[in-house]
Amino acid sequence: MRMFPTIAAALLIGSAAITAQAANSPESWSGLVEVNARQFDSAFLLPGADFRPYTKVMLDEPQVAFRDNWLRSVNSGSGSRARTRVTEADAERILATVSTNTTDIFAREFERAGFKVVTAAGPDVLRVRIGVVNLFVNAPDTLSAGRSRSFTTNAGEATLIMEVRDSQTKALLASVADRRQTQGPGGQATTVSNTAEFNSLASRWARTAASGVVALKDASPVPETLKQGQRLK
Repeated sequence: MRMFPTIAAALLIGSAAITAQAANSPESWSGLVEVNARQFDSAFLLPGADFRPYTKVMLDEPQVAFRDNWLRSVNSGSGSRARTRVTEADAERILATVSTNTTDIFAREFERAGFKVVTAAGPDVLRVRIGVVNLFVNAPDTLSAGRSRSFTTNAGEATLIMEVRDSQTKALLASVADRRQTQGPGGQATTVSNTAEFNSLASRWARTAASGVVALKDASPVPETLKQGQRLK
């Protein structure tokens, strides 16, 4: 899945529009070139970028957005599901939980990979901007009194959009996109089970992202003659 390498683009237009426009996108965008990535649906790198000086990361607050018309979709069912409507307050609670948990998980995984997580820019600091977009929760637990049970095979799906920049110059060095479903055991959906499944998904993304930056440090500098579809050693 090819996507534009900016979080802003992903948040301003829906997934269908992204897919349609990305299919016609040039080989490079904003100076970045799409490379062959094993762990993400798409990845872009800046030719000549050198990741060796970076030992710290600065994490922006994640931007989280539901799939278009998600609230209407989950409230349009019949039977027990229709009797327990998901409110805008429920939706805001879910978004806030995903944002907070994603920050904590990415901080933990980058620290495990050997990076210090900081809050100020510096010559050895990478700024990591995370977006969790097109979020779809199959059976949200509203926590309301008298709520009925919902059963599902998994909690849902989401798309990660991540930018990596130099914290001082704000130069865009890398960008990735990845769409995944959660991989829970299924069964009755609760706030606890849904949160656990999306936390597991965020953990997979965070481990891959952190190890990917480590690999880029080892492979730096990125070739100036980087070609579309090239795989770095």
